[in-house]
Amino acid sequence: MLDLRRLRLLRELARLGTIAAVAEHLAFSPSSVSQQLAQLEREAGTRLLQKSGRRVRLTAEGELVVAHAERLLDQMERLETELAGVRDAVAGTVRLAVFQSAALGIVPRALTLLSSRHPQLRVEVTQHEPETALAAVWAREFDLVIAEEYPHHAAPRLAELDREPLVGDAIRLGAPAGIDSLEAAARLPWVMEPRGTASRHWAEQTCRVAGFEPDVRFETADLQAHIRLIEAGHAVALLPDLVWAGRAPSVHLVELAGAPRRTVFTSARRAGRDSAAIRAVRGILADAVEASRRAPVRDALLG
Repeated sequence: MLDLRRLRLLRELARLGTIAAVAEHLAFSPSSVSQQLAQLEREAGTRLLQKSGRRVRLTAEGELVVAHAERLLDQMERLETELAGVRDAVAGTVRLAVFQSAALGIVPRALTLLSSRHPQLRVEVTQHEPETALAAVWAREFDLVIAEEYPHHAAPRLAELDREPLVGDAIRLGAPAGIDSLEAAARLPWVMEPRGTASRHWAEQTCRVAGFEPDVRFETADLQAHIRLIEAGHAVALLPDLVWAGRAPSVHLVELAGAPRRTVFTSARRAGRDSAAIRAVRGILADAVEASRRAPVRDALLG
């Protein structure tokens, strides 16, 4: 009989590409991973891997086993979900991946609500880049993710994951007082998130559509650092409203043409989305967003 834990190792090898990467990801030694995969081949009665230079790749039989492993893992998760539903208890652990502004603007209030409504439910929160967090949920590193999608920049669509909208998050220019438009910030230094991120690509395109190439002198994924640079007069930046976490903005904010908004949403594996724990966390996240909307925030917008 094939061992489900070893099937997961083979699936991770198919995803990550090397035994070393699988070992690092799962906190095993490479020799342990190799031994487990060799045992899986003995259980299967056929070769699942073959060497390709310094790497290994799946044989046709290995590809077949991985395809079935996906379905088996999904079925196991559905079984666990149904068993939890029979018990009718909101308990256990939900591993939640979030990006920084959601961690600031949504998660603290949600955890407060969670502790009073579902004290037996444990939520483990990890900050994770949105570009890779969806794949991490698919790979079962997390159970739920808060992700984002910028205007005209679609986030990856994975068939195994669902998607529920959480909030539309306005994006505005943070700049010194006296700047009244994006074009007026054309000659100023900018701070942006790292290259390769959707937010960086969207910010650069927004500036180019406005007729200029931004002078990006500072690059960091930490939006609190963006705010500090703006406050000190060293840079301007495009800031989502969530970064203020329901408090009064500390910098001068300028509306952008077309009032752009990014979409913040949650995604979970379809096999586990109906669990009481996932439903509870999603409901609390929505309530936290609604509570933040009702919180008094001083209007710092131009005009």
